[in-house]
Amino acid sequence: MPNIIDLIAQDSSASDISQEIKDTLYSKAADKIENLRTGVSDTMFNEPEIEDAVELETQVEPEEENNGE
Repeated sequence: MPNIIDLIAQDSSASDISQEIKDTLYSKAADKIENLRTGVSDTMFNEPEIEDAVELETQVEPEEENNGE
C-alpha cells in the first residue's frame, strides 16, 4: 500500500497508479485463495464416499432370534 501512496504523492500517471492497485489486489486475492485451498481440499477429499456410506448402512447384521422361547 505505501507504494500506491508514493505513486499518488509523486503525481505519477493514472495508468501507473491503476496498475499498482490491480497488482496489489491480485496479490492479496491469491494469498487468500492459497490459505483457503487446503481447507477446501481437506473437506472435499477426506470425507467418506457416498458408496461407502450406503454399504455401511446395508451391512447391518440381523438380530439373533430367541430359539428357547
